[in-house]
This record gives sequence, structure tokens and C-alpha cells, in this order.
Amino acid sequence: MCGIVGYIGKRDVAPLLLEGLQRLEYRGYDSAGVVITSPKATGLKMVKAKGRVRDLEAKVPARFKGTTGIAHTRWATHGAPSDENAHPHMSGDNKVAVVHNGIIDNAAELRVKLTAEGVEFLSETDTEVLTHLIARSQATDLEDKVREALRLIEGTYGIAVVHADFPDRIVVARNGSPVVLGIGDKEMFVASDIAALVSHTRQIVTLDDGEMATLKADDFRTYTTEGTRTTASPTTVEWEAASYDMGGHDTYMHKEIFEQADAVDRVLRGRIDDRFSTVHLGGLNLDAREARSVRRVKILGCGTSYHAGLIGAQMIEELARIPADAEPASEFRYRNAVVDPDTLYIAVSQSGETYDVLAAVQELKRKGARVFGVVNVVGSAIARESDAGVYVHAGPEVCVVSTKCFTNTTVAFALLALHLGRIRDLSVADGKRIIEGLRKLPAQITAILEQEAEIEEIAKEYADARSMMFIGRVRGYPVAREASLKLKEVSYIHAEAYPASELKHGPLALIEPALPTVAIVPDDDLLEKNRAALEEIKARSGRILAVAHQEQEKADRTIIVPKNEDELDPILMGIPLQLLAYHTALALGRDIDKPRNLAKSVTVE
Repeated sequence: MCGIVGYIGKRDVAPLLLEGLQRLEYRGYDSAGVVITSPKATGLKMVKAKGRVRDLEAKVPARFKGTTGIAHTRWATHGAPSDENAHPHMSGDNKVAVVHNGIIDNAAELRVKLTAEGVEFLSETDTEVLTHLIARSQATDLEDKVREALRLIEGTYGIAVVHADFPDRIVVARNGSPVVLGIGDKEMFVASDIAALVSHTRQIVTLDDGEMATLKADDFRTYTTEGTRTTASPTTVEWEAASYDMGGHDTYMHKEIFEQADAVDRVLRGRIDDRFSTVHLGGLNLDAREARSVRRVKILGCGTSYHAGLIGAQMIEELARIPADAEPASEFRYRNAVVDPDTLYIAVSQSGETYDVLAAVQELKRKGARVFGVVNVVGSAIARESDAGVYVHAGPEVCVVSTKCFTNTTVAFALLALHLGRIRDLSVADGKRIIEGLRKLPAQITAILEQEAEIEEIAKEYADARSMMFIGRVRGYPVAREASLKLKEVSYIHAEAYPASELKHGPLALIEPALPTVAIVPDDDLLEKNRAALEEIKARSGRILAVAHQEQEKADRTIIVPKNEDELDPILMGIPLQLLAYHTALALGRDIDKPRNLAKSVTVE
């Protein structure tokens, strides 16, 4: 995996492909490459480079002209980052080139077979297997060549293929990894993410799993991998190219942290119903009778989405009084879980394409479960596979490290919890109380961000730490987990999160002046219990940074967060810790928007 861009039309293709790759840099990658051709060309021309898109651009010769091409940014799965392992991969006769996101599970077996037949491999990748399979097909057209090759492979893929004998087309296919077509004026685009398309067209078609497409300059057609024609109608994307610009900020992470007040306003807009002290969630398709039949809620996500699910589960239990829990989707799909018809399953994903979450959704659907999606990207795979759901409307999130999408997802869960609660036993007065709290969020987020200078100074104090501990109780514990993840993702400082109640059961052994502790201390019914935990740490000479609604005497430093309703406080308490992670990473000179070894959209296991 990581990013695919393709174009066919009349324009000079290389600059368009390089621009598209730059738009996809946020997804994380370690090498890049481009291959081009045209109806007048005698073959394919390719350039590849380990490193960033700028390294590839520096290698592209001045006379590198064509009107058709595909390009790729790679995040290594098979083979180390290198020029040879970079995509595209070309067949030995230099006629076929392939870019591929996903993993071919039976690549090793196919490689042995092809090697025995005389094929010479130039890379360690699984993708090169597919290239040779296409090249060796005896079919007479490119579509059938690709189809025959796909029948032999097992695994996931989003691919784009060009062939020197068919310079008038690009053939693409999808199974578990996103492929999006862009419809232009006598030109066609393809990408793995709409970010690469929006500066040229907002008319898109998203392929489904098991679907292929042929792109020509003035037309496209879609069909299944078995050859049956499908009907695809373009839709208009709501995001514009300007949404992907830095907007005067030094990094996308900084920009997206500061977009959170507006983003939260968007997720609330048009959804609050003051008359009945509830909310409208039109995408749920869940009437009152069905809502009252729900006996349990299971939330599935990965990474930050999982942590948002932990907060969401607590809100649903508190406001709707429905038993709820969250679990990593990557674990759920392998543990042969009992699928209960009275359980509402909720799949959470920023991209809507996270493979582990998507696979869990597909397994649940196969077993007859009811699945809702909570996603950011309209028309994404999880949104389409789910029975219903809620869009979080955070807007494009470019930094690999999620901030505004996490916050909007927790707000979306608050809306869902309120909706379910008011259908069940939540009073009008409590509904009104939660609505008033939701409306306060944007202004309170702005107030937190106004403390940036102070948080920057605190970050400098802690930037030399080798490791940090994050603690919280009940509502504060998921906040501690997400804050711990943010710090290690972007600063590379080791961090762990524990329930504050668990300190005496092991983690106190770690406490010393060299190990700072970040404590989440909301002003709720557990305030004194949290203060007792600070006493335990202080008694062992531990340094403490508290995130609280009031100054904490035992803490060395306290970041004050505005008080909201108890149930909504977790939404706010993580925001200053996003800034802490950001400024810690800045002080350490990290690549903030593209942390090492990570990718934005994880479309493989």
C-alpha cells in the first residue's frame, strides 16, 4: 500500500501524476514511482526512487512526455524500502506495469511457480507476481488479461494497470483496498484517495469490492471481475482542493488541531432538536421500536478510532443505559465472537477503508448482524457496507496522526447516546442539559487552544523524557489512552496508559523523577479518588502534569480545561494533550505530519 494515482487524456501526464502523489504524501510512504505512455509511444517509460516524492521528481528527465500514466507511493510490506521495491512494477518484456495497494497472500507460492517457469524477479514485492501473471496471460485484451491474473491471486488489492499494446486505456480493480475514479472533460483520473483528484474534478465513482473499470480519455465502464457490466453513477464530493492546503500553518497537524471548533460545529449543525431535547440522525434508519429492542452495543475500531469508541461506549451506557463496550476490530474478527441479534454493532473509521474494521463489518453482515458506521469519508467502503450510520463531518484530515476526526467522532457518539437515551429513559431535563453542553463545545475548544503558548513551554520541559505514564479513571481512562498514543505516534517517546485505580497493582514500581505522569483529573464524583492517586505518585518523587478543571495542588503543572457536563468532559480533556504531543515532537525535530513507519489509511492487515 499506500497511494495510487493515474491519468488518461490529452495533457502532459507526468506533472499531473507527481502533483497527485504530493497530495497523497500524508498517507505515509517510503518510496515512489511513475510510469507513462501514450498512443504515439513505442513502449512504457518508468522512473522510481526510494524516499519522498521530491526525490522521485528530481530523477524524472526533462523529456518524459506522455498522456497516460500511473504512479504510486509505497509503504513497505514485502521487502525493504528501495528503488527496486518501489512501484510501479514492470514485466520482463517492459510491456506491463502495475501499481498495487494491499497484500497478495499467496505471493510466495506464485513466485516459486513463476520462477520455475523462467520468470526473473527484480524485487522482493508481492506485487511483481501480479505483473508477471498479467504479462503471461494469453487473453487478447487487457481487461481479460487482468481478470485472468486476479483469479489466481488471494488477498486484497486496489490496482491500476497499463500495457504498451493498449496505450488507450488504464484497467483498475478493487478488492478490499479503495479505488476511486475521477470524471473529467475528455480525461479520466484514478486514485486511492479523493485527495489526489479534487484539484481536477469533483465528479467521482467509487468502485466496490469485486469490481473493475476500464478508463479511456473520453469514457469509462465498470464491471465485475467475472465480466458482468455494472452501473456506476458519478457523485459530487463536498471537499475542495483548498481543504487540503495548510492554510498558513507550519504543519497539517497544527492546522487540524485548530480546526476543531469549526469541525465540532459542523457535526452538530442541523442535528439538534430543541423541541424534544434530542437530536436528529437521519442516517440511522432506526425507529423507536427498533432502538428499544437493542440490548447491547459493541463498538469496533482500530487505534484512535478504538479510543473514540471507548469514550462512546461510556456515553451510551451513561445516557442510554444500554450495556456497551469497545474492542479493537483487529482482535474481534479473529476470536470467533458470539454475534447476538439484539446487539447493535458500530464500526468506526476515519477513512472508512480501514481493512480490519471493514473485514469485521463483512463478517458481521455475513452472520446477520445489524451494523452501523461512524465514518468521516462519504461513500467509503464501511459507509456503503453498513446498514446505516453517522458521518462525523470533520473534513479532510491530512496528518497521519488523527486529531479533529477523533474529536468529531466522540461528539458523534455523544449525539448517538443522546438519541438512544431520549428514546429510552433519559429525561427531558437531562436531554436539555446535554444539548446545552454540546453547544458549549466549540467555544470551549477555542479557549483551550488559546493556552497553546503555555502548553508549548510545558512540552519543552518534558521533551527529554525517555518514557511517560498517562493515567485516568473511568471517563478519564480512554482520554489517557488516546493521549498516550498521540505522544508516541508523533514524538516517538515511549508512553503507556493505565487506569489510575491500577497504580497500586504494579505500575507504581515504575515511578521515579525520570518518569513523568500525565493525570486526567476531571471535576466529577471521582475527583478525590484521582487526587489520592496524585498523592501516591508524589510520595514516590514522581513528576506530575495534571489536566483538570481546577489547579491540582500535588501536580507540578496543571493545564486547566473548561468544565462541561460530566459525560461530555472527555471530549475536551484530550485536546490540550494533542498540543502537548505536537509541541513535544516539534521540540525533538520530528517529521510531524508523516511519522516514521506509519500510514494514514491502513488498508492491509
